[in-house]
Amino acid sequence: MCVINRFLRSRFEGRILIYSHNLHLVYIAFCRRPSEPPLENGLLPYLGCALQFGANPLNFLRTRQKKYGPIFTCKLAGKYFHFLTDPFSYHTVMGHGRHLDWKKFHFAISAKAFGHGSIDPDDGNTTENIHQTFTRNLQGNALTFLAESMMENLHYVMVEPNASRIDSSDWVTDKLYEFCCRVMFEAGFLTLFGTDFNPVGHDKGLSANQEAHRAFILRTLENFKAFDQVFPALVAGLPIHLFKSAHSAREKLADALLHKTLKKRHNISELISLRMFFNDTLSTFDEKEKAKTHLAVLWASQSNTIPATFWTSFYLIRNPKAMEAAIKEVQRVLENAEIKIDSTRKPISLNRKQLDDMPVLDSVIKEAIRLSSASMTVRVAKEDFVLQLGSNSYNIRKDDTIALYPQLLHFDPEIYSDPLTYKYDRYLEENGKEKTTFYHNGRKLKYYYMPFGMGLAKCPGRLLAVHEIKQFLTLLLSYFEVELLDKNVTCPSLDQSRVGLGVLQPASDIDFKYRLKCL
Repeated sequence: MCVINRFLRSRFEGRILIYSHNLHLVYIAFCRRPSEPPLENGLLPYLGCALQFGANPLNFLRTRQKKYGPIFTCKLAGKYFHFLTDPFSYHTVMGHGRHLDWKKFHFAISAKAFGHGSIDPDDGNTTENIHQTFTRNLQGNALTFLAESMMENLHYVMVEPNASRIDSSDWVTDKLYEFCCRVMFEAGFLTLFGTDFNPVGHDKGLSANQEAHRAFILRTLENFKAFDQVFPALVAGLPIHLFKSAHSAREKLADALLHKTLKKRHNISELISLRMFFNDTLSTFDEKEKAKTHLAVLWASQSNTIPATFWTSFYLIRNPKAMEAAIKEVQRVLENAEIKIDSTRKPISLNRKQLDDMPVLDSVIKEAIRLSSASMTVRVAKEDFVLQLGSNSYNIRKDDTIALYPQLLHFDPEIYSDPLTYKYDRYLEENGKEKTTFYHNGRKLKYYYMPFGMGLAKCPGRLLAVHEIKQFLTLLLSYFEVELLDKNVTCPSLDQSRVGLGVLQPASDIDFKYRLKCL
């Protein structure tokens, strides 16, 4: 919610006034009950603390934590959020699973933003268990096939065009975020939704059909950007009809994902094939609504992976020691796999075991995400219940929201020394293995890194996303020389308008250059 309120404050205050005459209908004084958490209602009817919260969520929560303690309630845009700030209380949320619903919040957001009917089976539009579908088709054996497809597509998108179009001695200047966006979007789209031709094994040089397909992908990317730009406002509940360009873009994206169109494509992922089958057999959605559920999958697969790829690449290129360690690890894994990088630039194939044997890249990626993520873990109370935190108990009302803000963890100097400083080896032990032991006030933490949520609601695509970034880096470091145009460039600030939605985008792009290595 915080994202949205900052977005509203900066861009839509005038439009908010349109709805002000209705606020008296929904503004009801919050009558206190015994043993409820400390409450901050804010000064504004309905909005409550939303504008303060959206301006700087981390500072807002730290200030209230000092004032109220480990749990407090804030009114945000008509809803009551109970923030838990003690990392040792997080397991308590897990223990109250029968009282808390993690699906309701996410299902409601999906329907608002993408424009399909409710995907909650309780509402009668579908009997599909969406979360189960994602978990089964993004993890386990399914992950193996997705990772293999993504590696092929990354090579096709990233390596082959450059190998055929530029001389190895020529530097190409580009914007780093735009580069990551183009590469990851096209490769990710091909991996999930397939193509109208087989991108593997063709001769160098793109055929007319392939060029047409790439033009389609680039148009789709532009529509994705236009829609994604207003996503925070849609989550806030503003109707998409207020944003004509974004509305048009969303409809075009949905048209590209209609079942009649997808059925003509080759190499569609098992996830999308199964979702198409369930939409056709288990739901009452019309064809456009079915397409919009696929749009939700497209957005989820790109919205965090793209900025995470940017931040990982930026910090890596900027840090010579990190770059040296990453290159050494990639070379080790390729040598162990008996893969030779030469002038033929044949596609690289790494299996899951080999991708998982990259602790340096794991640490590089985790540290970049720690510094750039601002997600929020939420659960909605299904009924009135008592939340027990140590020796204290708190009454929680039905439909109130329990919220965890992991950035409090990620930027806590007692957990991470110099928390605002990038340390590529922060998640490595001295022996080079993964570091999993972190402490707060001398006590070992169970939860110390939470960009993907926790428990059943943990992002089912997190493993694929990390694999995709590793694959991107493997190709980048194996085939290209990369440099920042300004080696002393200041780290771009985070775009705070998207706080609460995951990995934040940079507020400005970075100039860099790349060229093919002489192999």
